[in-house]
Amino acid sequence: MPGEAPGGGYTRTVELANRLLSGDVRALARAIRMVEDSDPGVEELLRGTRGREAAEQVIGLTGPPGSGKSTICDGLIGRWRAAGRTVGVIAVDPSSPFTGGAILGDRVRMQRHSGDTGVYIRSMAARGHLGGLATAAREAVRLIGASGRDLCLLETVGVGQSELEIMQTADTTIVVTTPASGDGVQAIKAGILEIADVFVVNKADLPGAQRVVKELRELAHHTRAGTQWEPPVVLMTATEGAGLAELFAAVESHHAAMVANGELLRRRAMRLRAEVESIVMERASQRARQAMQDGPVRAQLDAGGIDPYVLADRILDGHG
Repeated sequence: MPGEAPGGGYTRTVELANRLLSGDVRALARAIRMVEDSDPGVEELLRGTRGREAAEQVIGLTGPPGSGKSTICDGLIGRWRAAGRTVGVIAVDPSSPFTGGAILGDRVRMQRHSGDTGVYIRSMAARGHLGGLATAAREAVRLIGASGRDLCLLETVGVGQSELEIMQTADTTIVVTTPASGDGVQAIKAGILEIADVFVVNKADLPGAQRVVKELRELAHHTRAGTQWEPPVVLMTATEGAGLAELFAAVESHHAAMVANGELLRRRAMRLRAEVESIVMERASQRARQAMQDGPVRAQLDAGGIDPYVLADRILDGHG
């Protein structure tokens, strides 16, 4: 409760929020750990950072495993740091089958930034989340913004539902593919044409790279012609830095266009709605599980014959 004696949970949370707002890296690491652990103090912590939770740019990067996402992230970080901008990175790794923790491959690939205080890198475990995003990723993005970082880069594992989720979290979504990942028709099946702001065809030295670029450009033009932004397709060989300047320019151009046409504000409003919906769903699920453990609801379930829709409405109305 507010006013708790020094050393109490509330006071410690307020102190942590203040340290986070001042840019304390250890406070940022502790705050993200609280989010990952579903610490009861997270709600108060996030409330204490309201008004400072938005980084100037939030960039999402997704694509199939092995497409070179982390190498591309590494190159972009170097460009932003050369421009004097601070960066926070959330790299969502596949979960360890033994511990449930992140495998930390992304930290290894971005090792050259480890001594740079202007770069904060945090690996988070997907922990089986179907979309490829850690459930705490959205809150971690907010915390990085609250710590004063200019940009937040969110890299996700896998493909499919993760593209939709990253669109609800990022301002600019980069979708990476390779000639080995398949052609433009498969891209349509994955639904990525609707959510990508920038396409990258990496590993330009592989056979078929130019064909994939051509098909993606044709498909992007066909599906997005007449809209406020038609996604560019950047050809890269990330390991050699080829195409990095073009990708950097495309990301910056997209951000400038969103600021000019009001899309940035619209996307951030959509992000807030998605966050509220997520919280409502989580709390409703918790309420349902608790109600079904004991009491009248448990008795009705054991007795059988109850209409599940009626019972669900009772729980949601608080009468379970």
